[in-house]
Amino acid sequence: MVPEETLRLALGRTLEHTSFPWLGERYEGKVRDCYTTADGRRYLVVTDRVSAFDRVLGTLPLKGQILNGLAAFWFERTRDVAPSHLISRPDPSVMEAIECTPLPVEMVVRAYLTGVTSTSIWTHYAAGARKFCGHLLPDGLRKNEPLPTPILTPSTKAAKGGHDISVSRAELLAQTDLSERDFDEAEAMVMSLFAEGSRWCAERGLILADTKYELGRDRDGKLRVIDEIHTPDSSRFWFAETYAERLARGEEPESFDKEYVRRWLAAQGFQGDGPIPEIPDAIRIEASRRYIVAYERITGDTFVPDLEDPVARIRRALGPADQQGVPRP
Repeated sequence: MVPEETLRLALGRTLEHTSFPWLGERYEGKVRDCYTTADGRRYLVVTDRVSAFDRVLGTLPLKGQILNGLAAFWFERTRDVAPSHLISRPDPSVMEAIECTPLPVEMVVRAYLTGVTSTSIWTHYAAGARKFCGHLLPDGLRKNEPLPTPILTPSTKAAKGGHDISVSRAELLAQTDLSERDFDEAEAMVMSLFAEGSRWCAERGLILADTKYELGRDRDGKLRVIDEIHTPDSSRFWFAETYAERLARGEEPESFDKEYVRRWLAAQGFQGDGPIPEIPDAIRIEASRRYIVAYERITGDTFVPDLEDPVARIRRALGPADQQGVPRP
């Protein structure tokens, strides 16, 4: 485990914004700054920004390195299950990928009745709803209990600053230009990925409660999983060894995903609207510690942080040839 003093040092070296124009046309997402090249590649720079409630909340030390490493691990691990956009990882915080046209949907797979946001499946269920995204739910379930079977609950992809909305298959097809063929192929892919992710996690004493996937088609029309998979940003992980005991006591499962940050914000009365509370350094450090636990538990490897200034490091790895002291070809 990374010492706390290292995490405190990393607090002052977070990567919040990037500007690397030589990498290509830039698009800024909630966490990733993406650069598209003319020859059909994409550089994804994974910043240390943390988002929840569809808002960017600040930064967590070393978060980008952890996420990028985990995403690369999972893309390699599941390459026989689903093709991805991964080409290489030229820097701890950067992924080189195949440029894809994203499908207009986030494919969210849920295996448990849980959540803290106003749009979560648990919030709907607790309010009396027994149908969620077209799926009928039985009476008598408690929060954080498993669903009868994992379900796909698609979500619209809101414009920047907007809120994603969970919808049924029929609603999504009616609201977007996604074809039935695209949806069904994507559904089969993500359900296979979720099954493999759940199996791998279970062998390591973890429960993959839910997750989201993004998919896109490359220039040849091949469907690929993109962005990231099975990281603490896109997934909810629980420790299997304490799950049953905590469920019996009515306590929240022990987790190491960004639910920790969501819960802290919710305790401050923040649900996504209005001013964002400043996250104390102690909370930021604990959140990063949990991300590192996730990395090491899932991969079986020790996380080794790079404490060099991230902008200088990325510039050295990917900067223009004339700035690296190497003649242009």
